Amino acid sequence: MLNYFIMPKKKSPISCDWSALGRIRRGEKTEQGLKGIKTHAKNKSRLYKRRGKFRWQGIKIEKYKQSRGGWADIARQTLIGNHRETSKFHVRYFEIAPKGHSSFEAHKHEHVVICVRGKGKVTVGRKSHTMNFMDTLYIAPHTPHQLRNPFKNPFGFLCIVNAKRDKPIILA
Repeated sequence: MLNYFIMPKKKSPISCDWSALGRIRRGEKTEQGLKGIKTHAKNKSRLYKRRGKFRWQGIKIEKYKQSRGGWADIARQTLIGNHRETSKFHVRYFEIAPKGHSSFEAHKHEHVVICVRGKGKVTVGRKSHTMNFMDTLYIAPHTPHQLRNPFKNPFGFLCIVNAKRDKPIILA
């Protein structure tokens, strides 16, 4: 039997700590749907099916940034965040072609970067690392960073960021 977890009625900090959550039984609902969970009329669950290598059905390839400068040969696909979701995060897939790179930048928001294709180099602060398949990188707020691909194959990674975020300061 499935059990659903909800936040208790008292106000508490948002947490993924399951011990802080209450339980409801299957079928127990209120006028809001599942107890304590509000729904958004235009926000619907959806599945984006993989379409070929590192493409998803219904997801457009976008420019890395709207203005040119400080970056080369990089494309973006926004998987979660451009389709009326109400999540507090966005999930994007970036792909850097051989010899390409992101801008060297810093900002207030944080990133999580997960390598899912090829390998790449990342500069975080004053350190440089090679990222391989499924390596995961956390970039703290205000940390200068850049992702590069000096290798022969594409470097693809998922990037998870806050939905509301500041504009980066380009450092070089």
